[in-house]
Amino acid sequence: MRKNYWLVLAMVLILPAMLFTVSCAKKAVGTEPAVTETPEPVETPAVTQPSTGMSAEELAAQQAARARQNARQMFENENIYFEFDSATLLPAAQQVLSMKADYLFANPRDRATIEGHCDERGTNAYNMALGQRRADSAKEFLVNLGIDAVRLNTISYGEERPLDYGHNEEAWAKNRRAQFVLQ
Repeated sequence: MRKNYWLVLAMVLILPAMLFTVSCAKKAVGTEPAVTETPEPVETPAVTQPSTGMSAEELAAQQAARARQNARQMFENENIYFEFDSATLLPAAQQVLSMKADYLFANPRDRATIEGHCDERGTNAYNMALGQRRADSAKEFLVNLGIDAVRLNTISYGEERPLDYGHNEEAWAKNRRAQFVLQ
């Protein structure tokens, strides 16, 4: 009986092992002859970007629009600054205004408003007048560079719209400015 037990046990263990090894045999892989013909080129109407699916023309137009938007933001975000109680343009302000003139020449349909601002020192009436002189000074400089005066408006906000609400020289220097807004 013990002999039959070992025979049955060997069959139960060995037979499945043999079946698994036979079923895992590898197939012989045949090789196919290489294709010697070259496929005909397929014509595409426009070059496209793989990730966006945009044509080269659309991509160029999008980049040009982005460049115009960046130039517009630079025009509006760069202020010019003045000394205390003065509407005289500093050399740095003249350089900034020259760049703004270049933008206006490149974009002849754009119009701009020049906003004159002051710090909090002085009376409201005095600061309104000083802000107007500052805006007019910037406008005059641009007109002298060749920008049509009709494209430029001026307004004074005096001390009413500070950039910095501090009460020290650093804050006051930031508030003595002319700001530009495109219409």
